[in-house]
Amino acid sequence: MLRKLLIGVAVIATLVAGVGTARLVLDPTGGVVKQLTYLRTEIEGGADRAAQKQFPEGYFFLNVLYGLSWVQVGLDDPARSVDATAEVRWALDRLAATDGTAPFDESLQPQYGVFYAGWTNWLRGGLIALGHSDAADLDTFTSESVEIATAFRTASTPYLPSYPGQAWPVDSVVAIASLRQYDALVAPRFGQIARNWVTAAKTKLDPATGLLPHQVAPQVSGARGSSQAMIQRFLVDIDPTFARTQYEIFKDKFVTGVGVREYPKGTGGKGDSDSGPLILGMSLSATVVTVGAARVHHDPLAGRLAREGELLGLPLTGLKTKRYLFGAVPIGDAFLAWSTSARPLVAPEQAKLDGGSGWWRLPWLVVLWLPALILWGALRLRHRGRRRRRAH
Repeated sequence: MLRKLLIGVAVIATLVAGVGTARLVLDPTGGVVKQLTYLRTEIEGGADRAAQKQFPEGYFFLNVLYGLSWVQVGLDDPARSVDATAEVRWALDRLAATDGTAPFDESLQPQYGVFYAGWTNWLRGGLIALGHSDAADLDTFTSESVEIATAFRTASTPYLPSYPGQAWPVDSVVAIASLRQYDALVAPRFGQIARNWVTAAKTKLDPATGLLPHQVAPQVSGARGSSQAMIQRFLVDIDPTFARTQYEIFKDKFVTGVGVREYPKGTGGKGDSDSGPLILGMSLSATVVTVGAARVHHDPLAGRLAREGELLGLPLTGLKTKRYLFGAVPIGDAFLAWSTSARPLVAPEQAKLDGGSGWWRLPWLVVLWLPALILWGALRLRHRGRRRRRAH
């Protein structure tokens, strides 16, 4: 009886090791459309409103990342561009609804603050990029871009507020990237504003790291992984040279062999709504977003982090849908879909970075296969022991 039980456990351990090995080796980017199919159903069922109760911008992020993921899918596969356009319009409508604007202050400049304005303008630019927009879409993209540009032109700081008295540099990065997107898609118009912004931002770097700070109002706080990962995702579409320098510093100070730290190496701090819970100092949200940042920088790190995510994220794949962590956190699936399908929308493809060797897989393979090997070894030894006893 014990032998049969050990054999059963050993077989299960072997299957788990085999599946895990496949996830460490195979390309993890092929299931984005299945993820989006799952997310559409979840959003229609109220997942965005539920996310708002858990995260400060949960409703907004779930919808905007859904739309942006479809932009990337449609640009990579023109055969899907019509469907992608319809999904992006659907996401934009949800962002413009009361649930989308309610957390933000309409009186700010740009309207609803730079977080709301920047992300929605970036998504609207994606709609234009898909090639199936109309004159009204272009008019809205132009008017919102002008509003953002005017707010930066008249501000005394490169970092505009997202809420009254509160400003995070990452939100201004997204907004400036949307202006560069306008220049690339429509006509050169905001280049000087973007260049002036980069010049000003370089004078307000975090002195401890040389990176853009995490927050600048009401207080200044140093660079953190959750915002840096997002900054590195967008900065390449503003100024690729400055972006590559910032990205290299970010990797040096935040990226480890098993994920991305929320606080720079050698320092520590507590998790919050931006980072999520920290595990040994690592932020899951920062790690997921870094997959996208690495992809736009043509860094093989993206493949490593994505494969580790496939291993640890417990993905469930069906004929039409795919979800992670048994579908417990749809906003996490949205970040994963957006990150694993990431591509520069303005900048050309960047020079490939050195990815090192594939030896990073070895510790994971040991963890996967060691239990199975121990169990089969124990069965082998037990079988030998029984044969010797019979011989005597």
